[in-house]
Amino acid sequence: MTNDCKRLFILDTNVLMHDPMALFNFAEHDIFLSMTVLEELDAGKKGMSEVSRNVRETNRLIDQIISNASFEEIKAGLSLERIHPNPNQEELILGKLFFETEPLAVDLPDSLPSHKADNHILQTGLALKEKYNNRNVTLVTKDINMRIKSSAVGLHSEDYFNDRVLEDADLLYTGWEYLEENFFETHGSSMKSWQEGSRTFYELEADKQCKWFPNQGLISQNDAGFNAIVRKVSHGKATLEYMEEFRSPNNSIWGITARNAEQNIALNYLMDPDIDFVSILGIAGTGKTLLTLAAALEQTLDQNLYNEIIMTRATIPVGEDIGFLPGTEEEKMTPWMGALMDNLEVLTDSDGYTDWEKESTQQLLSKRIKIKSMNFMRGRTFQKKFIILDEAQNLTPKQMKTLVTRAGEGTKVVCLGNIGQIDSPYLTETTTGLTYVVDRFKHWGHSAHITLQQGERSRLAEFASDNL
Repeated sequence: MTNDCKRLFILDTNVLMHDPMALFNFAEHDIFLSMTVLEELDAGKKGMSEVSRNVRETNRLIDQIISNASFEEIKAGLSLERIHPNPNQEELILGKLFFETEPLAVDLPDSLPSHKADNHILQTGLALKEKYNNRNVTLVTKDINMRIKSSAVGLHSEDYFNDRVLEDADLLYTGWEYLEENFFETHGSSMKSWQEGSRTFYELEADKQCKWFPNQGLISQNDAGFNAIVRKVSHGKATLEYMEEFRSPNNSIWGITARNAEQNIALNYLMDPDIDFVSILGIAGTGKTLLTLAAALEQTLDQNLYNEIIMTRATIPVGEDIGFLPGTEEEKMTPWMGALMDNLEVLTDSDGYTDWEKESTQQLLSKRIKIKSMNFMRGRTFQKKFIILDEAQNLTPKQMKTLVTRAGEGTKVVCLGNIGQIDSPYLTETTTGLTYVVDRFKHWGHSAHITLQQGERSRLAEFASDNL
């Protein structure tokens, strides 16, 4: 370790368990792995969980780095550049990977027993800080308590930030915005309009300051009621399409009408066959699940655009786990699908129908609606299906990629979630797969996103959401 200007990052096990590619995310700075970390990686390699898969991937990467290296080369540090996943990347500069090849120890306070793995990592970090006092030595860990203890013993520590999609969840793309009140006065003279069948389009000038994305909703604030969807922005021009109005009882979807402008935008996205991927965020009671199920039933049973509706969700309990569940895959998933089933009852509980007619409807739906577990999704391809991923905020970016890439020809994927209610202990608002997919898909012309903000469940639910 000769270059004093380079920082030395000591990686905790949880960083590599979370992201195996973390080895390549520290630019030109050096990385240090203690023997304790290697032992913990060895202990965590068994199993079929996402963490176990990440551990095995980390082990494979370390094996490639260390392959055919002599002890002296390992002691001097191994270059990370030669096995980087993008070796042709321009100006690729990476540091070296160091291992604990000799005993490193300093005295810890008596309150921190050295036989604990975390405390041994702290001990190694303090020894490195003492040995290389001219370098910035930093412990990188996702464990909050580990960072607290590190600060208490005088070792600088940081969280692992590279997995963050955004600096702040408030910066997440909402999928819609209000038009300024003088919109027509500003753009009316240069605006062109035309019709294609029942669809009305507008084209207007879009300067370099225009921040519109494909399929973004635009809501008028004045009495004009001009609500539109951005279809294309290119070469200084923006093409808008007049939004279909689903707030009218004459244009309901399976008996459901939009109760506000945001829900109207969501139904426009859900009913558009040219949009293959829709993400809907919103707090409890904003209508995410009800609108999605209504659109799915309309397009599957009435319009025959899709052969089947597939529902799935991350099975992470809010409270204590109730243990193993008996039955088939669908029966095991049924307790997790309570929200979807509740909304399905609302859609099928029509007045004026006999019990026999309602039972026949339920039997028809059971043949066209399938409940699947995420655990068996890998390797599958779904053709002409309407896939609903509920509680998607509990998915990691890698899990989200695995599920979305299951879509075959003619399949629509809808992700529902609330990033304010993350049950997974390993995810935050800025690292969840839902935030990741919203940010990565916003530039694509066949995807759409909407954040619903207005609660419509009941006055009790709305008051509880605002005040509890």
